[in-house]
Amino acid sequence: MAAAAIAAALLRRSTSSPNHRLILPLLSHLHRPSPQPLSPWLPPQHRFFSSADTAGDPNPKPPPLDPKQLWSELSAWDPAAGSTHLPKATWDAVVALVRGFAKSPAMCDQALALYVPSSAFPTYVRRFRTFLLPRLSRESAAHLLSLPAEEAHALLLPAFAEFCIANFADELKQHRSVMTAADLTAPDTWYPFARAMRRKIVYHCGPTNSGKTHNALTRFAAAKSGVYCSPLRLLAMEVFDKVNALGVYCTLRTGQEVKEVPFANHVACTIEMVSTEELYEVAVVDEIQMMADPVRGFAWTRAVLGLKADEIHLCGDPSVLKIVRKICADTGDDLEVHQYERFKPLVVEAKTLLGDLKNVRSGDCIVAFSRREIFEVRLAIEKFTKHKCCVIYGALPPETRRQQAKLFNEQDNEYDVLVASDAVGMGLNLNIRRVVFYNLAKYNGERMVPVPASQVKQIAGRAGRRGSVYPDGLTTTFLKDDLDYLIQCLQQPFEEAQKVGLFPCFEQVEMFASQFPDLSFNDLLDKFRDNCRIDKTYFMCQQDSIKKVANMLERVQGLSLKDRYNFIFAPVNIRDPKAMYHLLRFATHYSQSRRVSIAMGVPRASAKNDTELLDLETKHQVLSMYLWLSHHFEEDNFPQVQQAEEMAISIADLLGKSLAKACWKPESRKQPRQQREDNNECNEEQASNDSAKDVSKDGYERPRALAKTIVRKWQDKVNQNSPPPLNFAA
Repeated sequence: MAAAAIAAALLRRSTSSPNHRLILPLLSHLHRPSPQPLSPWLPPQHRFFSSADTAGDPNPKPPPLDPKQLWSELSAWDPAAGSTHLPKATWDAVVALVRGFAKSPAMCDQALALYVPSSAFPTYVRRFRTFLLPRLSRESAAHLLSLPAEEAHALLLPAFAEFCIANFADELKQHRSVMTAADLTAPDTWYPFARAMRRKIVYHCGPTNSGKTHNALTRFAAAKSGVYCSPLRLLAMEVFDKVNALGVYCTLRTGQEVKEVPFANHVACTIEMVSTEELYEVAVVDEIQMMADPVRGFAWTRAVLGLKADEIHLCGDPSVLKIVRKICADTGDDLEVHQYERFKPLVVEAKTLLGDLKNVRSGDCIVAFSRREIFEVRLAIEKFTKHKCCVIYGALPPETRRQQAKLFNEQDNEYDVLVASDAVGMGLNLNIRRVVFYNLAKYNGERMVPVPASQVKQIAGRAGRRGSVYPDGLTTTFLKDDLDYLIQCLQQPFEEAQKVGLFPCFEQVEMFASQFPDLSFNDLLDKFRDNCRIDKTYFMCQQDSIKKVANMLERVQGLSLKDRYNFIFAPVNIRDPKAMYHLLRFATHYSQSRRVSIAMGVPRASAKNDTELLDLETKHQVLSMYLWLSHHFEEDNFPQVQQAEEMAISIADLLGKSLAKACWKPESRKQPRQQREDNNECNEEQASNDSAKDVSKDGYERPRALAKTIVRKWQDKVNQNSPPPLNFAA
């Protein structure tokens, strides 16, 4: 290991060095494995080299060179003797080698073990190059240049380490304290009480509609005490209702709502709200594959590492099983894996809708990936077919989504088609016969990209749930061109996650902030990310959303560090200016020790157009944010909790009524106000939907098979020896 070799080379002189007190603690970190394994210090042909080996060789190899000899040569150089005068070609080659050293991620990571910050690493390497070139002998240069780049870099690393210790001792010492405060390595040690237990981890591994969560919840309900950790508030509410209906007292805890049930030993909560301080007999963590989510993954990682429970049941697909095995090996927990198969097969229908919504049938769920498309599809289906549609998308309150799901599931009403976003992929039990993908591309914030295979599987698997009236689950696409991509996604095995998410707790941020008392909170987050050390099993979760909130709150004076840390996690839609305004107002009033008021009314009637519907959605989000803040700050500062709850219920009811009669063309939140007002009235003269092309004449845009276009080059590289089967379990 490169780090161990550096330590061995340097420890021989550490006690005699004037900086030995600094060197020794630095070297202890060099024993950490590199994120990218380095080549051995010397290639095999140079390890056992003697003069006898070169007898009679007209082109003898250069003598072997080890890190200690190289540093001795460089440090023994006498300035009075002048430069070693390397030939220009050799000089240029060594310069190129050192530049490659500066750009090597592996060398940067190894230097980090010496407390050389990644931001300063290129500067330190340039100084080292100035030190190296006049001192390097022709023989040593020839040997370095004869090695592969990785081995040459590894040979230079100990000399670079010695150079940094000799020339930047004070800087390294200062950065050591910074990196200690931003150390995210070994996160399993953050939870000593959980480490004192030998927990039993049961991984329920299987696709959607396979009964894995049902089995885990059965064990949860039978235990003396337990906690259920949900990815969604909606799912936590559903488990809360079911468990209490079974006669097991259960409390509900979400960011926005707490319902304490007397004598309850069971808790249904959202994953971010789970306590790592309470002791449980059984814990259930649902959708465990979310550990690898780039934004929220840290919450699942925290639960797996920190829950104090005798049994922890993890439910999800196998994508994070390998990492869970490693975590269990690190924590000393026992792991059981239970494999599941779908109760009903998932069948790909070769016949698509052929781009015509008239081919929609009862029990279909049309999946679109934007709010605008959802309402366009719903409007077209209801105008040109006999079907009535329910809608589900992420901006709707959980109560409204439940109401729409119930309406769709009931067999004795006219609502027999569901139009939904990817929010349908988890959290709701739906009586879906066939999942139809309206398209298979979505906007990722920058551009249109294919929907990931894992998400396609999750959504398609919602068809044909156990206990439904349909014998099989069916899935297909709206456009014929998208069918191949759907089949390809369903055929792919689950991709193994390489890392899972982490995010620093407040105490870690507070300790780091003590090193930089003058930094703004936004800059502090940036500096923490730049300086944090993290194990190769983990990654730092994305900060885009919280940094935008942190940046907005910079103008608010009087907030403590803890206040700012809490405010950045408030559930706000950063793309909604009204919601961001209310968060800023809440924070401003709180910083001034004023009682935070809602300052918002509730409409008396349901929405008459899409502008009013968007306004209802925003109002409910603001109320949800107010309730969340009331549970994360002193309640005295948020005195209108009861009023906010009543208003939220009223708005959720108005949203349900509005969706029942919505007959307007959807619009964007960013659309100019005048243009929105011009689009408010229903257009009764929209052309017939004989083809998507005809509909587009009056504003109904036919979706394009972007997924196929985007992945065509990639697909060409895939060797497909035979046509894929169409009947298989997802």
